[in-house]
Amino acid sequence: MFRKYRGWPVITQIIRYGVVGVLNNLLGYLIYLAITWLWLEPKIAVTMLYPIGAFTAYFGQAKYSFSYQGRTRGGMFRYIIAHAIGYGVNVLLLYIFVDKFLFPHQLVQAAGIVLVAGLLFLLFRYFVFPVQQTDE
Repeated sequence: MFRKYRGWPVITQIIRYGVVGVLNNLLGYLIYLAITWLWLEPKIAVTMLYPIGAFTAYFGQAKYSFSYQGRTRGGMFRYIIAHAIGYGVNVLLLYIFVDKFLFPHQLVQAAGIVLVAGLLFLLFRYFVFPVQQTDE
């Protein structure tokens, strides 16, 4: 019964994406909390930490989560575009909910991690690391 379910590859991909993402983002979020508690404004902290987290996650996402077989340079270029979109959404969330609505930045950033992760999964799956179609 379960063997005929065609969604297993996507579910496996989501689980692998989640493992890489949770490990990477947990460490990044803890560093974010520490540096914003000590001295740094939240949007500046995200601006500093976002590219570091994106870079460290690239190889785990490309090879482990999406089994990408394409050229590294092409995948990396699309990866940067996807993360530029993710970064923009993240900073926009902080601007709207922290600066305008005065929500605590810790909660907004935690929710932002989840929202941006969902967006990035879709971008990675269909734009950054697309599955090569084979003629059968």
